[in-house]
Amino acid sequence: QVQLVESGGGLVQPGGSLRLSCAASGFTFRFYSMRWYRQAPGKERELVAAITNTGGSTNYADSVKGRFTISRDNAKNMLYLQMNSLKPEDTAVYYCNRQQLWGQGTQVTVSS
Repeated sequence: QVQLVESGGGLVQPGGSLRLSCAASGFTFRFYSMRWYRQAPGKERELVAAITNTGGSTNYADSVKGRFTISRDNAKNMLYLQMNSLKPEDTAVYYCNRQQLWGQGTQVTVSS
């Protein structure tokens, strides 16, 4: 079954850190670039970070640059998003993405 399953979300205080994971299955993970998106309540889904199939190149939204790091482990079919210095405005549902394939999302809430 072709699917993406996110995990690692939760409630964290401002300034804290979380690491999101995305387990890919049913396709040859190492062939594809991957992305993390997020959607906050009442807002459109936005691209957070992207990584090429080899992991050799990454891109970030300006709002997370310097705080978030996207990475992957092709041997384990896993995608990651390390989020540091979290802010309340980072609160959203975070989604793993490969072209038209989406995970179910994981909620990240940044609040004191």
